[in-house]
Amino acid sequence: MTQLDGVIKPKTKRSKRFLDRRAPKLTEDVKTTMIMKGGNASQTVTQALKDIYSLKKPNAVLYKKKNITRPFEDSTSLEFFSKKTDCSLFLFGSHNKKRPNNLIFGRMFDFHVLDMVELGVEKYVALSEIKNSKCPEGTKPMLVFAGEAFDTDNEHKRLKSLLIDFFRGPTASAVRLAGLEHVLHFTALDGKIYMRSYRCVLKKSGCRTPRIELEEMGPSFDLVLRRTHLASDDLYKLAHRKPKALKAKKKKNISHNVFGTKFGRVHMQKQDLAKLQTRKMKGLRKRRGDVVAEDQDAQAPKVVKVDS
Repeated sequence: MTQLDGVIKPKTKRSKRFLDRRAPKLTEDVKTTMIMKGGNASQTVTQALKDIYSLKKPNAVLYKKKNITRPFEDSTSLEFFSKKTDCSLFLFGSHNKKRPNNLIFGRMFDFHVLDMVELGVEKYVALSEIKNSKCPEGTKPMLVFAGEAFDTDNEHKRLKSLLIDFFRGPTASAVRLAGLEHVLHFTALDGKIYMRSYRCVLKKSGCRTPRIELEEMGPSFDLVLRRTHLASDDLYKLAHRKPKALKAKKKKNISHNVFGTKFGRVHMQKQDLAKLQTRKMKGLRKRRGDVVAEDQDAQAPKVVKVDS
């Protein structure tokens, strides 16, 4: 590939296909996550990264080597790896004396850091420690958020948006009941965030709708919010902008009421009702004898009586 005046021109068909895959699309591909650990990482952080990677597969890339970088001080290294692997989400794990068992969730916009939230792990139960059955790889989870902080506090609102973006998985056009088997529950309480992972078990209920029970399968986190790096309102609004081709075109003379009923207004020219073609019914036809009698009555001379 050659670069001229800021435009990359492919020289081979392979490089052309590569650039076509990276080019902007109206409907973007599934967001990929890169998971890496810093220069110092404890056993808890290493295992936590592996468990989250198992939940994100196959839409994730796990780096096994250590990367000496500090995202809040210098994010150029993360942006380089993001552009190299075409990942718009990242998870960075580190451990030090000041911030032990540290997890940084973040997302990119145009290969630059948009949002970053640093969470500290206070309690952790690994995926392998819970001996219940697990969900298959690539299962799309159902996300549940509980707690007033997710609706009132600005940082928790952004964290909720980030977690939805991180765990949502591919967009499904149709849903079957047996496929709804993974639940991720996030609870914000007393300044902490509790993350639990459950598996839905469908059992007999004696009727058509099965009885649903939640069975914890792991991993389990007790997290505390530490540092945040949030995008400005203008940049955040720009990142959510949709192309004009995807916006629904407004249809004229169509409205909806509060119940969702659709109303349409039709404009027509003035009609002559005398020439209106009505529906012909067999029961309304006149019999032949009645027509002859009416004709004879019409032709008969009228007699007028005069009082003398």
